[in-house]
Amino acid sequence: MAETDQDNEVEAEGKPEQGSEQAAFHVEKLYIKDLSYESPNSPDIFQNLGEPKVELNLDTGATQKGPEHYEATLHVTVTVKNAEKTLFIIEISYGGIFMIRNFAKEQVDALLGIECPTIIFPYVRRVISDLVSEGGFKPLILDPINFPAIFHQARAEEKAQEEGATDPAQVN
Repeated sequence: MAETDQDNEVEAEGKPEQGSEQAAFHVEKLYIKDLSYESPNSPDIFQNLGEPKVELNLDTGATQKGPEHYEATLHVTVTVKNAEKTLFIIEISYGGIFMIRNFAKEQVDALLGIECPTIIFPYVRRVISDLVSEGGFKPLILDPINFPAIFHQARAEEKAQEEGATDPAQVN
């Protein structure tokens, strides 16, 4: 019986009753939106892998889908080369639907720019590692990403642009 009471309490905390002023953040769904894997020089590239160089580019985005629902996306491109030849290129866009209720706008922005990508990233990392292995290469394990630093840097750059500063080097 105590177990049931605890379960109900957790459910009540995660999903406040309608009209409640309690803030709520909930993951509704996570999914791959777009995925591409290319290994343009296979199978010849397997003869001389050398010292591969990894280039990682990522971008986050968010759009409101309803009064309390937002889609957050994480776009990642990984390009791995050895010398002049490309071993592989992976492009993935991974999304999530998040319910965000009763937060101030600044908090919603932070949830979408920090928490949502932080939740999505491990799924992206797993897909990339699996694709690389299936492509015949050693698994590629991406390092953790500091989404709070990226978010705050982007906010500082936006603020500098609003204040008329056009040189990104002026933003610390």
